[in-house]
Amino acid sequence: MLLAFMKNNTIILQASSRSKGDTYTIINYLNVNNEFDVIDLKTKNIGHFDYEFNNIDDDFIGLMSQIIKEYDTFVFVTPVYWYSMSGLLKVFFDRLSDLLHYKKDLGRQLRGKNMAMISCSNSDDLKKGFTMPFSESANYLGMNYLGDIHTWVENNSIPDKVKKSIDEFRINIS
Repeated sequence: MLLAFMKNNTIILQASSRSKGDTYTIINYLNVNNEFDVIDLKTKNIGHFDYEFNNIDDDFIGLMSQIIKEYDTFVFVTPVYWYSMSGLLKVFFDRLSDLLHYKKDLGRQLRGKNMAMISCSNSDDLKKGFTMPFSESANYLGMNYLGDIHTWVENNSIPDKVKKSIDEFRINIS
């Protein structure tokens, strides 16, 4: 019974240009019981990767320090923009390079942690290869890739087929 009172140590990282758009709708359904913490990357000041590391004073390193310390599972939730992850998430992924260069001690702490991904669009239309950057990044960083699902919202509503997929996904990441 003790496990029922323990906090789930999964973080959802929302990476949409619209904080309250369709991606948010999907996250709210996934997190219906508020068992996961959510960070909206749009609210963070995260600069582009810079080989001279001129971004050390933005939010990225502090955010990653907190996430790595407090969570074992990271779920990236992104809309599909131009057949790819959102620009916000691409910048975030590029900044993981900081953890491979001047913050190696922090980057090493990703080993053994878990990653998963949810994509969201307006229909069941995800192109082949979309998930590769997630699974390969997890592999490169020594993380366990728990999988991914594609979701969509039709007329401001989540189709039953998608709800079922999210319900199954929730079990896999818990």
